[in-house]
Amino acid sequence: MAPPPDGEKGSLLMSLLPFVAIFGIFYFLLIAPTRKKQKEHAEMVRSLKNGDQVITSGGIRGTVVGLADNYVQVRIADQVKIEIMRSHVSDVVRPE
Repeated sequence: MAPPPDGEKGSLLMSLLPFVAIFGIFYFLLIAPTRKKQKEHAEMVRSLKNGDQVITSGGIRGTVVGLADNYVQVRIADQVKIEIMRSHVSDVVRPE
């Protein structure tokens, strides 16, 4: 067998370069912002306290009245309390 011409190694690198570029673009446009948003949500859920106005992922708005390890008790009306998982709290409403 004859050795490959000198340009073969360079063409292999050039053929892989578009894949590396696509992965880099994919990472910075999709993966990095998603990870940042997940960290922000986890911090928001960790910092919940009694009296916070919250909105659940189902769209229910209420006031936090009790906290447990993985659950939050939310008052949604007079004498009506529900218990939801902390991860289902989608937003904390800040009074303006």
